[in-house]
Amino acid sequence: MSNQESIKNKIKRGETVVGPFCIVPSATLIDTLGYSGMDFCILDTEHGPLDMQSITDLVMVANGTGIDPIVRVGENNERLILRALDVGASGVQVPQINVKQDAQDVIDAAKYDPLGHRGLSIFTRAGDYFVNKGENHTDKQNEDTMVIVHIEGKRGLDNLDEIMEVEGIDVLFLGPYDISQSLGIPGQVTDKIVANAMKEAVDKAKSAGRAVGSYAKDVEMGKWLKDLGIQYISINTDATIYMQGCEAIVKALK
Repeated sequence: MSNQESIKNKIKRGETVVGPFCIVPSATLIDTLGYSGMDFCILDTEHGPLDMQSITDLVMVANGTGIDPIVRVGENNERLILRALDVGASGVQVPQINVKQDAQDVIDAAKYDPLGHRGLSIFTRAGDYFVNKGENHTDKQNEDTMVIVHIEGKRGLDNLDEIMEVEGIDVLFLGPYDISQSLGIPGQVTDKIVANAMKEAVDKAKSAGRAVGSYAKDVEMGKWLKDLGIQYISINTDATIYMQGCEAIVKALK
């Protein structure tokens, strides 16, 4: 399983990849994702309780079970991005990208020179603890690291053209719930106003050759996103998936 192809390559080929947000600090839950056939997991430090120690352990498990561990940092912060990547995450998801400079700040933090200004240590897990003396470390990290930026509101949508001018972004992630809130209908992610805004953004991004991601609360919404042309689909959260599975059992047996 640990040799599974990266989602970065799959997306480049036009494939759809699927994985949940993860807020439960459980190695077992992450391990089961690989056996289920999921492509990635998003270790959520923005809306979840995960800290750097638990992130480090879960990244190791994800690597072993054959899925790409992506860390959603709590804010567009150079230190947070650096730490997530140094513990070996396949990539970072960064919230609240509203203008071009926001996106450039992410690239500066996530990429080494000449693409960015990521702090360099080759004695980390990402650097294989110096076992290879750091050979080709910066080039390999620049090539392999996934950069996913969240477009979460009307301001980001309005500035999408300028945001897409920044090189190095792998996925433009549309946050339907925050978009719904910014459009005055919080939580109504299936409303036509939100749907039209999402479709317009996807069409614009696809025309520019950019990959798009988004969140689906269930399989039905996931199919709708896929039909829109969205390739990186985050489906539900681990805690809710577990609860819904238990709920279905209870309803069937009581």
